[in-house]
This record gives sequence, structure tokens and C-alpha cells, in this order.
Amino acid sequence: MWDESFIGIGTDRNANESQLRQPTPAEIQFVEKDSIGEEIGFEVGDKLISINGIRPRDLIDYQFLIVNEELHVEVISLAGEFHEIEIEKDLDESLGIAFTESLFDGLRQCNNQCPFCFIDQQPPGKRETLYLKDDDYRLSFLYGSYLTLTNLLDSDWQRIEDQRLSPLYVSVHATDSLLRARLLKNPRAGLFMEQLSWFDKRNLQIHAQIVVCPGLNDGEALEKTLSDLAMFAIGDWPAVLSAAVVPVGLTRFRPSGDELTPVDRCCALKVIKQVEKLQSVFNSQLGTRFAWLSDEWYLIAGEDLPPRASYEDYPQQENGVGSIRSFLEDLEQVTANLPKSLEKPKKCSWVVGSLVLEALAPVCSRLNEISGLQLNLHGLPSSYWGQKQVVTGLLTGADLLEGLGEQDLGDQLLLPSITLRQDEAIFLDDMTLDNLRTSLRVPIRIVNGAADIVAALIEE
Repeated sequence: MWDESFIGIGTDRNANESQLRQPTPAEIQFVEKDSIGEEIGFEVGDKLISINGIRPRDLIDYQFLIVNEELHVEVISLAGEFHEIEIEKDLDESLGIAFTESLFDGLRQCNNQCPFCFIDQQPPGKRETLYLKDDDYRLSFLYGSYLTLTNLLDSDWQRIEDQRLSPLYVSVHATDSLLRARLLKNPRAGLFMEQLSWFDKRNLQIHAQIVVCPGLNDGEALEKTLSDLAMFAIGDWPAVLSAAVVPVGLTRFRPSGDELTPVDRCCALKVIKQVEKLQSVFNSQLGTRFAWLSDEWYLIAGEDLPPRASYEDYPQQENGVGSIRSFLEDLEQVTANLPKSLEKPKKCSWVVGSLVLEALAPVCSRLNEISGLQLNLHGLPSSYWGQKQVVTGLLTGADLLEGLGEQDLGDQLLLPSITLRQDEAIFLDDMTLDNLRTSLRVPIRIVNGAADIVAALIEE
């Protein structure tokens, strides 16, 4: 049952109550062919009001509500007409519809003032969505985005328990209460260990993240944080499933006097040695390495990436832990049966961030063994962010123009999809893909992974 002593922990009622809104009707974006939704007559643009008298707050509520066999649905059509629909279906059968948004009552925004927050390290005047600092437990559950647990209401904690919203992905940074409050610039951040105990008592789970800021939460503080988290990684149902250690990313737009120091090679080597030593301890005690370093540490240090086996089941791949190793593994599979030659010679360019250039160079060399293929790999820095070493996902349109504008790019440019917004062909600096195409005057092919890259190179 609900632990009454916990009610109110981490809650700022004045700050949070104002964020809560009544759910708005959920707009339908897609209707699956031959689904119940299509049979009923749902159309793109229709708006779902309620199911069995309950207005869903988000996609999670919707998924809970439609498991019933009998549904009474209220809808407003695209033409503005109100409809009440009775639906009989099999238990757990989907309606086959998708919505334009996952949250129907608005985004829960962050109430911390972390000096290392990437959102605050951007130039002004760009599109509004770039400045939204989400700290929403629903998005954490649905998509693996990280939250801090500092802005949850009592009702949120209760809902997490009732609906078993687990695992969540939590930005920890430090387990020492004073240090965490200092890092997040929020006194409620110091309650994390009590919150972690709450998860543990209810058999709910989290994946943890530590953004290392040299001189602040590295060294002894990092060792304490990982050791504290590991205490909750034992048993058949551990409260902490994994921990990712990532380096702080700093841009030239960051506020002055932020106390932050960039990660250099010396720092990266030190952190690698420290965490790998702890991995051995955790592996002997827990049967898992438990804590992993993101790829950036090894790239900054100029060290080889760990072997595939060390990543176990890639628990934090979306956080950059083993993503390059996984990509190289995929490439091994899709390049197992490459053609010896191309019928028609082809010259292509592949652009990546400067930080991953060295790791991907052997792949480029292997592909260039195909007779008739010339693949040039371009590893670009980012003048936009003021970073000489940058991951591919942070390259902007301006960086691409500056780095590629005078290059002979050949027959086509392979551009990783992670440089663009997920639902729109636009870069982080608001340049559109069409603008880039016009300026570079070369066909641009968006590639989503290893198979896409190889297909672009060998297909006629």
C-alpha cells in the first residue's frame, strides 16, 4: 500500500499544480487499414474525447482503457460533429488508431536549473520546441526519456504505483543529497535516495544516468553514486537495472560562471579506468557489469571500444552506451556478402561527427574494397556549437555547409537520420533539408542504419 510517510516528498505544489491541465481531445493522426477504427469510420483529424466516461490524460491512459471488451466512445469528427459509439471487441484488441501527441494534458516541464542542461546551452531565436525542458514521467515510461523525479505530485507517485509505470529512466548525477541538490539547483533533488527506496519497496524499477561534470561529481563522488545505486541492483527484482555514465556536453552558448569544465582526454582516461574497475566488482557481486560508459568516453580518450560481450544486452544503447559497437555489429552482418564490383562506378560521401570518424574509418575502407565504389568519409567538427569533437547527432545544417560546401561529394551524400528532427526534415539550427540540398547541389540520401548505408552504396 501507499506509504503515507512518503506523501509530499519531492513535491512543489505551487510549481506543479499550475502545470496540470484538463485533458484535451486526442487528435487522430493515423487509422490502420482493416482495423476496428477503420471499420467504425474513424478518420484522420477526428478527436477522441472519452472512453467509458473517462477522458484519457495521455497514451498510457488510452492503452489501459481500451483493454475492455465493451467500449462507449465519445468522438468529435473533423467536421465538428459529436458522436457516441458503442464498440464490442476481443479483450486487449487494439482499435488501430494513433494520435498526434502522446500527452493529452500537456507536457510536464523541468523545474531544475542544471548548469549543464543542453537546452540552456542553445542560442536564442530558434524554434520554440528546442527550448522545452521536459521532465515528464509519462515520456520516460513510453520512450525512455530521462527525468529527475523532482516535480512529481502525490497523485503522480500514486499513479506510477497503480499503473506499474516501470521501468522509468532517471537522471541521478549524484546520490549524495547535498551534491545532487547543488547540481540540479533544486533542494528537492536531495531526496533521491528516499525516492529510490520507494521504488524498491514496490518492486518498481529504474535505469539510471550520471552526467559527469569534472571537478563536481567525478572521482569519489562518482564512486559513491555508482556504489549506492548498486545496492539497489540485487535480488530477483532489482530497483536499479543499469547505470549509464556519460560526459557533460558543453557548447559555446552556455551561461558564463557555470563552474563547468569540459571533458578532455586525461579526464576520460581516468573515468574509464575508474568505472571499468567498478564493473569488475559489480560483475562478481551482481552477475552483471551494471554500470556502463557511453561511447564518447572511449572516443575522447582515443581508446578502443569495449568488445561486444561487455555490453551484455545493451540496456542503455539509446543513451549512447554501445551504440557504435552495435552499429559495427550490424555492419558486419550486412557486409558479409558484398559484391566484388559494381556494374557502374559510383562515388559517394558519408558524413558523420568528428568524434566517431576514427571508429568508422575501417568500415569505410572495407566498403571501398568493392571495385568501382569510392566512398569518402567526412568527419566534421561543429563550429555552431563550438565543439571540435562532436557526435553525429549534433551536426547542424550550418556545420554541414561549412564542412562540405567546397568538397567534391560525388554522386550522392549519405546523411544519418539522427541529424534531423524525428518528424520533420529540419536540423538543430532550423536549417531545412531542402535548404541544404539547394546549397550543396548534390542528391542527399537519408540513411537510418547499417543496412540503409550499404544499400545506398551497392544498389543501381
